[in-house]
Amino acid sequence: MGVIHKLDSKLTNMIAAGEVVERPSGVIKELIENAIDANSKNINVTIVNGGIDMIEVSDDGKGMDKQDMLMAFERHATSKIIDTNDLFNIQTLGFRGEALPSIASVSKVSMTSNDGSGAYNLKISYGEFISHEPTSANNGTTINVSGLFYKTPARLKHLKSGAYEASLISDIMTRFAFSHPEIAFSLTSDNKMIMSTSGSGDLLEVIFRIYGKDVAKKAFKIEASDFDYELSGYMIHPQFSRANKYAINVFLNNRIIKSYKINNDIIESYYDYLPKDRYPIVILNITMDSKLVDVNVHPSKWEVRLSKEMQLDLLIKDSLKKTLKHNMNEFVLDIEPKRQEKPKVETPVLFNSLDDEIVQVKKDIIEKIDDKFKPVINEPVVAYQAEKRAFPHMDLIGQMHGKFILASCEKGLYIIDQHAACERVNYEYYLKMFDTKTELVDLLVPVLLKVNGDVVSNIDGLNKYTADLQVVYEAFGDDSLIVRRIPFWMQEVNEQQFLMDLVDHFKNESDVDRLRLQKKKIATIACHASVRFNHVLTMDEMRMVIDNLSKCEQPFECPHGRPTFILLEDKVLEKEFLR
Repeated sequence: MGVIHKLDSKLTNMIAAGEVVERPSGVIKELIENAIDANSKNINVTIVNGGIDMIEVSDDGKGMDKQDMLMAFERHATSKIIDTNDLFNIQTLGFRGEALPSIASVSKVSMTSNDGSGAYNLKISYGEFISHEPTSANNGTTINVSGLFYKTPARLKHLKSGAYEASLISDIMTRFAFSHPEIAFSLTSDNKMIMSTSGSGDLLEVIFRIYGKDVAKKAFKIEASDFDYELSGYMIHPQFSRANKYAINVFLNNRIIKSYKINNDIIESYYDYLPKDRYPIVILNITMDSKLVDVNVHPSKWEVRLSKEMQLDLLIKDSLKKTLKHNMNEFVLDIEPKRQEKPKVETPVLFNSLDDEIVQVKKDIIEKIDDKFKPVINEPVVAYQAEKRAFPHMDLIGQMHGKFILASCEKGLYIIDQHAACERVNYEYYLKMFDTKTELVDLLVPVLLKVNGDVVSNIDGLNKYTADLQVVYEAFGDDSLIVRRIPFWMQEVNEQQFLMDLVDHFKNESDVDRLRLQKKKIATIACHASVRFNHVLTMDEMRMVIDNLSKCEQPFECPHGRPTFILLEDKVLEKEFLR
């Protein structure tokens, strides 16, 4: 009947553009990945109106000759792979050959490139070839994209304001700077410099430039490995956290990826250190054999499929938890007015070696920041001893408003949250009791639970699952369970809800959630048993709080992740008194 026909190349490119480039940040991601693959050392990005009106990406890479420039805009034309074997050993960030033709089908594109043999300029307007002429340019490639989605209004209307799109672009540029600290990146938005890095190769300097001095001083180096994976990067002290997950930066072989599982592993590592709904700042690069990862999962290349994923999960959680435990210290109170901490730098000059002034700025940064700026960890985290951080010496002063205990030290003034401190002490006390066999209490009225028949039929598995809690379920008919005895500490919580939660987690086979559930319940017990706010303490009682806190394994935060005490340094006080 002839109703099936082959789509023309222009239409297929426009369809592909919907997957590859959903918004301006996607265009920039694809163009920067090409620039990195071209061995660029300096990459400049300029945008107007969040990239909706104009995007320009310039690099000093190896460039292209006249023929390659034309071929680059053919669909599925690439220099990155040749045969099937190459697809399972991807060494570059780009490899599909879809980005440039997809971008050119929904915008006006002007490309200028010079590979050392000559420079040419190529223009394409919404998929239509315009011109290809000789020109003059430095070595490298500059691509200008304008009028994005102007002829595809269905996609244009889904873009948000220029400010919002610019924030997404800034985020993606930040991630590139973290994943490739050896490359100098700059971003200019509406004639205003938004970010700039030196390309020195020092990831800690990039953290300083992006997040400021205070965060960089609290950065802990990540170093861990096993037979298949190697971890590197920095994790930030929980004193500095965010309200969303955007500050969790994960890279695989220096490729920006989105991984719900890895993000959760990182969040889980901070579980004992951050309050609910707060998220850490982490820069984590995972290095592995490229043959063990499939990056050909989605056209935008955000997602990957890993071999031995469970092994990686264990390595991440174990190494990050050890790094935090090894480096935890008190929260330092900063009452100085907030101001821009990032060093002011001139716009990097593209195509030239790093400007001497920018190099001097980096030297000045390192000289001004004290020893805490330098990474504390100098050996692989897997080799750490589980040593306890020294608790500071405190000379008791007294109590303030029945809420805070004040103590002095050689550094300054310690302000102790009496409730949080008692919570930490009680939490570790109950946790140790939980880890050992404790006395069981016979219930006057057994707990009856209504469950599905499949749970009753697998009661042996359920009791094996809860054996470490000393909880034993008995079948009570075809659709009910009964519990006659519980550990004595469980009397402090709602036994019915807790026992039902255990059954639910057993059904979901969720060991991690079960551990979190146990800790949450113990934290609740510790909270109820602790000294409350607005409770006046004697000097002896305050000394006991400090002494008990000093004996804790992790005295710096309460079980909910809030600080137990903070330090107000002498130098801050002296500055406030103009001394």
